[in-house]
Amino acid sequence: MWLFLSRRLRMWLILTVLAPLATGLLRRLGSTIERRAGSTPVSRALLRAAHVGDRARAGLRGGRRRA
Repeated sequence: MWLFLSRRLRMWLILTVLAPLATGLLRRLGSTIERRAGSTPVSRALLRAAHVGDRARAGLRGGRRRA
């Protein structure tokens, strides 16, 4: 099915559907691990990856970047 979609439409679908789902899943996993075991390297990495995903989407969307 992906073959029949244009490159631009595929990228739009990835950025609007898959990226938010992935960052939400990473954030939920990181928060769950922190609640159960405290702050661990794994939980911090998951939360950091979710944050990076949010920043990347904001940059591609043309949003303002925060320091």
